Amino acid sequence: MSEDSKSQVRVASAKLAGEYALRIQWVNGKELPVDLRDIVHRLKGLRALRDPAVFARASVGEGGHSVAWPGNIDIGAARLLELGLEQGGRADAVEFIRWRWRNGLSLTAAAEALGLSRRQIAYYASGEHEVPRYVLLACRGWEAERHAAA
Repeated sequence: MSEDSKSQVRVASAKLAGEYALRIQWVNGKELPVDLRDIVHRLKGLRALRDPAVFARASVGEGGHSVAWPGNIDIGAARLLELGLEQGGRADAVEFIRWRWRNGLSLTAAAEALGLSRRQIAYYASGEHEVPRYVLLACRGWEAERHAAA
C-alpha cells in the first residue's frame, strides 16, 4: 500500500457516537460512523481504550491522518475509512480502495488505468457512489495483466 495514495484520506473531526463508536467527518465533508468495539477489545495496543473515559478523549491526529488518544495511541485515517465503509455494507468501495492502495495508485493513476474520469474514481474511493461490478472486474483484470507482465 502506497502512503501517497492514502494521504488523501484525512479526518476533519471525530466525535463520540456511543460506547466504542465515533462519528468521523472527513475533509471532503462526508461523515461516517465507525464502531471500534471489536478492535479495541482484540488488539493489545488499544487496551487503554477499553476505559470509556479514555476512549471519549478521541481527537484528530496530526494533519488529520489519524484519530489519536492519550498515551500515543492512534488509528490511521485509511483504516478508519475502511472500517466505516465495511460496517456500512460498502464492500464494493472497500475492495476498490484496497486495489488502489495495493497498487500504489493515486486517483489520477487509477482513472488512467481504468479509462474513467478522475472525478468518478474519487466518487468510488469515497464511497459516495457504488462501484459497479464491471469496474471491480476491470481492477482485477488490470492487476492480473500487470502481474503477468512482471
